[in-house]
Amino acid sequence: MAQFNFTLLSIFLSLLFLNFAAPVEPSRHHNSQTMSYIKSSCDGTLYPKLCIRYLAQYAKSTINGPQNLAQYALSVSLSRAQNTRGYFLNVAKELKAIKNNKMEYITVQDCVDQINDSVDQLNQAIKELHLLNQHGSTINDDMLWHISNVETWVSTALTDASTCVYSFPGHRMSKRAAAIKVKAMNVAQVTSNALAIFHRYASRYRQQVAARTPMKT
Repeated sequence: MAQFNFTLLSIFLSLLFLNFAAPVEPSRHHNSQTMSYIKSSCDGTLYPKLCIRYLAQYAKSTINGPQNLAQYALSVSLSRAQNTRGYFLNVAKELKAIKNNKMEYITVQDCVDQINDSVDQLNQAIKELHLLNQHGSTINDDMLWHISNVETWVSTALTDASTCVYSFPGHRMSKRAAAIKVKAMNVAQVTSNALAIFHRYASRYRQQVAARTPMKT
């Protein structure tokens, strides 16, 4: 019986090793033209490597220009903010039970509030973007109003995430505090990238409005 169990364990470990050892070739599944577009778009962001890393998951999809890319970038930002919020809530719950970590608990709880605000603001931005896309190619004041709203929501989300980052000192941090700072920084960086990509999308409409506006003499 022991020999039989050992054989089963050996087979299981062999299969597990094969799964992890199997070479992964993501480029095979990626549309090279779409990846090139993602890379060129990410060049205009503050964190291009991070931008490419997260948007590469959409390379198998059809990206119809900056409109789709802006949607995907905002979706990435929202997803990172939601995941970070969940992590912060768990940490805050743990710290609340530790009496001698009151200051760290307060700081983390503040970050929970800030990241929660970021989640709400990014949700609003995505809703505004959907409303903007319903206008098609028609340029009017209503469209520019939606553009301004998206920029406001995303900028505010970025400010809240950055506030969380700056609430932690740059030295003598606990491992927990350092992990929190890194996660908040990730939200801030992907949100910064999303804002830059949206600016690129919105710029074409602003250029068209400027071209239609007669110059004052």
